[in-house]
Amino acid sequence: MRLLHIADLHIGKRVCEFSMLEDQRHVLSQVIDMLGEHEADALLVAGDLYDKATPSAEAVALVDWFLSEAAETGVPAIVIPGNHDSAERVAYAGAMLARQGIHVAPVYDGTIRPVELADDDGPVRIWPIPFVRPATVRHFFPDEDISDYTDALRVVVGSCALDRSVRNVAVAHQFVTAGAMSPELSDSEVSVGGLDNVDAGVFSGFDYVALGHIHRPQRIGSDTVRYAGSILKYSFSEALGSKSAVLVELGAPGADVEGAPGADAAEAGESDAAGADMARAGEGRASGARVSCELLTLEPLHDLRRIRGPLEALVAPDVVAAADAEDYLQVVLTDENPEVDAMARLRASYPNVMGIEYDNARTRAAGLAGTEAAPDADASSPLELFEEFFERQNGTALSDAQRDMALQGFERIGVM
Repeated sequence: MRLLHIADLHIGKRVCEFSMLEDQRHVLSQVIDMLGEHEADALLVAGDLYDKATPSAEAVALVDWFLSEAAETGVPAIVIPGNHDSAERVAYAGAMLARQGIHVAPVYDGTIRPVELADDDGPVRIWPIPFVRPATVRHFFPDEDISDYTDALRVVVGSCALDRSVRNVAVAHQFVTAGAMSPELSDSEVSVGGLDNVDAGVFSGFDYVALGHIHRPQRIGSDTVRYAGSILKYSFSEALGSKSAVLVELGAPGADVEGAPGADAAEAGESDAAGADMARAGEGRASGARVSCELLTLEPLHDLRRIRGPLEALVAPDVVAAADAEDYLQVVLTDENPEVDAMARLRASYPNVMGIEYDNARTRAAGLAGTEAAPDADASSPLELFEEFFERQNGTALSDAQRDMALQGFERIGVM
């Protein structure tokens, strides 16, 4: 069975006040094409469909288009909400969508219900595990000892009636680590990690774990526990990387006695004991199906990159023509005497310059990043920061009324 795994769409996101909607539609069109080109049997969307719990009408329209296009292919989709989503909004009309082959995880109620698929080798059960917090899980399991996120996910997974004789796949959106091994983060994820860590061992009963939450595509201790990464670069710290969807192929159950999560990592000799720990945790518990993963490159409409040099050199025609001039750019100018109209001159050649930084003797002597530093590509507005703070403190997103009240307050004090 072939599964196409993506995550972290963040539809509606703005990067340095540039709307990403057109770019997101462009890359989601590629995902739809991949379903047919690679004969996928299911699409796994591992959370953060939206960038905000209260998405714009344009963002909702784009997600509607994407899921409608997926349904038209006849390939079932399994979708979960992430920490940026409102689980209630994402789950809206879930029963009707399921009849079209779009299976959206409902708001967590203490039970995870699998989506059962099948091929010539038998059943494959896809377990959609929405983003959860310890407080949420404690509500449904008051007699369990739940002190952290690992405990919470252990209880959630333990409530799943896993039949190890068939293949089981988890779709989850959490900060998953394997022993001393943590995911590689981008600049936009500085608030991720710490107390919200989930040990990968809790997923040892699954043949593949399709993760969302971290924007860099990577495996965690094993090829079978993997972050797909975001569909686009949302931070300049990712400028040198690329984006992809994961094509997962599941063999027959029992075909690979070393196929439990972690076994291949131990064989490969991870730099620490994480791989071996994962292998011991998963030994004999998954179905033993052989799992292979292939990364399918997603081509952006506009790449996100940095350029560096003196202004006159950067606007020279041969330099401008050397790459796509419409890419999203962070420009580092090395001129000792910056021009007042530097941004205007740059945008005459590069229309999508997002910001300028300076690196010269004066800024280095002052210990400054730049005299006209660009905001971080993932810089959040005061309202977004307050929304995130409120959700972390209260375990629930702002209501529409609360959000409007906060927005009015920020506008009164002149920060919005």
